[in-house]
Amino acid sequence: MIVTIAGAGNMARGIGTRTLAGGHTLRLYDRTRTKADELAASLGRAASGADVAAVDEGAVADSDVVVLALPYPAGRDVAAAWAGALAGKVVVDISNPVDFSTFDSLVVEPGTSAAEQIAAAAPGARVVKAFNTTFAGPLVTGEVAGRPLDVFVAGDDAAAKQTVSELVSSAGLRPLDVGPLRRARELEGFQFLHMASQERLGLNWSSGIAILP
Repeated sequence: MIVTIAGAGNMARGIGTRTLAGGHTLRLYDRTRTKADELAASLGRAASGADVAAVDEGAVADSDVVVLALPYPAGRDVAAAWAGALAGKVVVDISNPVDFSTFDSLVVEPGTSAAEQIAAAAPGARVVKAFNTTFAGPLVTGEVAGRPLDVFVAGDDAAAKQTVSELVSSAGLRPLDVGPLRRARELEGFQFLHMASQERLGLNWSSGIAILP
């Protein structure tokens, strides 16, 4: 499977690590090419023999799965710009549309989600919500307290969800199909609460620390 990740931050590192652990081909895109180059080199050093490289945006045409490892609304904007190239592609939205200026609300209107907005921006894409409830740090190792991470998967295209579930399983994680794409509303709301609770629990979501089960 050829997986292209748009973004070169902590979540791209975590998902990229799992993608390579599953034996897949990984392509990394970032609007700042040096960031993609650096992440590709780092992941390549960590996984000897891995097929990983930084690419330009045109590489999405050869991808089986495109992961938008970008905050909202940046992921929506990239989906809109790439709409033609993403037609027919499995596109994974991992974002949580939190208002980071106040950390007091989501920035999407009630009755919708970041994933649904991305689907509207690229109507030909087969959008799946996944990885938004996993933190970056545990993704690198693929487990917490010796147990594999759960990855909730939501989407309207059954075949697209199956493809994402196969990617998740091959990476040593456990996919859980939670229904249609509109279930992303609950997943995003849940993760907002999860993130907001970290400080009260003496943890730090931004460093990729997860609450233990």
